[in-house]
Amino acid sequence: MYKRQLARYTLATTYIAIKDYMNAKKAAEYLSDHDLVEWVRFPGLKDDPAYELSEKYLKGTGGTMVVFGIKGGKDAGQKFIDNLKMFRHVANVGDTRSLAIHPATTTHSQLDDDALVAAGSPPELIRLSIGIEDIEDIVDDLSQALDSTK
Repeated sequence: MYKRQLARYTLATTYIAIKDYMNAKKAAEYLSDHDLVEWVRFPGLKDDPAYELSEKYLKGTGGTMVVFGIKGGKDAGQKFIDNLKMFRHVANVGDTRSLAIHPATTTHSQLDDDALVAAGSPPELIRLSIGIEDIEDIVDDLSQALDSTK
């Protein structure tokens, strides 16, 4: 009984991990092509500095974290977060739900812009943890939140 139950859990979590990664890669690709995005970091993208390490250690999956720089800096970042509808605004990562945070106005809000850059968390940085929701819903939410920053 235990072995069958363990096999079921393994299959279920493997499916979730694959769906998370596929969604994260599609979200990163979408953001990479968006006019209101300055830069994107996702190890599953071939032009990412960590791509080779992702290939070696993560077998090319890239994980579920997507980090990007929004044009307009700190103010645009706050507006983006405020206008997300599906993403949850929290500081943790690694959930099956999509999560977002703008460190410059939350966890690192006590730092000025120079200190943010020195800490590796520039004012424009948005951190996403991509979940298992339908990718069209994820992209739609990112799109409408980005549009709100114009």
